[in-house]
Amino acid sequence: MVRRLRSGKEAAVFLVNRGGELCCAKVYKDADERGFHQLAAYQEGRKTRGSRDARALRGGGRHGRELAETQWKNAEADALFKLDRAGVRVPKPFGLFDGVLLMELVAGPDGGPAPRLNDLDISPEQAREWHAFMISQVVLMLCSGTIHGDLSEFNVLVDATGPVIIDLPQAVDAASNNNAFAMFERDVNNLRETFGRSAPELLATHYAHEIWALYGAGKLTPTSPLTGEFTFDETAADVEGVLAHIEEERRLAEERRLRLAEAQAEG
Repeated sequence: MVRRLRSGKEAAVFLVNRGGELCCAKVYKDADERGFHQLAAYQEGRKTRGSRDARALRGGGRHGRELAETQWKNAEADALFKLDRAGVRVPKPFGLFDGVLLMELVAGPDGGPAPRLNDLDISPEQAREWHAFMISQVVLMLCSGTIHGDLSEFNVLVDATGPVIIDLPQAVDAASNNNAFAMFERDVNNLRETFGRSAPELLATHYAHEIWALYGAGKLTPTSPLTGEFTFDETAADVEGVLAHIEEERRLAEERRLRLAEAQAEG
């Protein structure tokens, strides 16, 4: 080990030497130490080895908790290998060894670890360019059947080429998770909010609904033309859904505030 890079809500990341090459080792925290909420919502739809494991996960006993923990640790490596093959800009994974994920170091201009998106001051032009790129990335992810589930300015690194998506242990299967659209919408709207601070016209876009409509119709491809425009059906109001969405956004805003405080303390 060379040194600790950062410690987050679900894991600590270390800079390590691998045969003379610097890379990252992600060591996951135990379940009782993690700050991630609503784990079951993210694990819904993940495949199990058989009916016995599925029953154990539903039962919540010791074996079920052990399985859930193993799934959580394997999920990020599985997602990284899948997304890397699909052409999404993620750290190249090397493998999961005894619960430790080894992956490439996303380097900044000085050769050290790249900064997170939230650490950068972005011009309006850069915001528009990176927002368009990130929208193309979430489309690529969705075309491969994957939703990040916790995408924000804190989970994007920026190297010399541009944004790189990180932190995927909560990645969601788009086809089998009942919460898939809500998580996808939150991811896309987090990007809108982040880049909209520098380019306010982005705040009026509705890419999440536009992309999801194409996905639901089986028409979404990595090259689908997008406008950010969407016509909403306002014939019926889901009051309970709106209130639940407001509460979730409040909770996420508090999490982002705590992350920012952690990042500032680490700096």
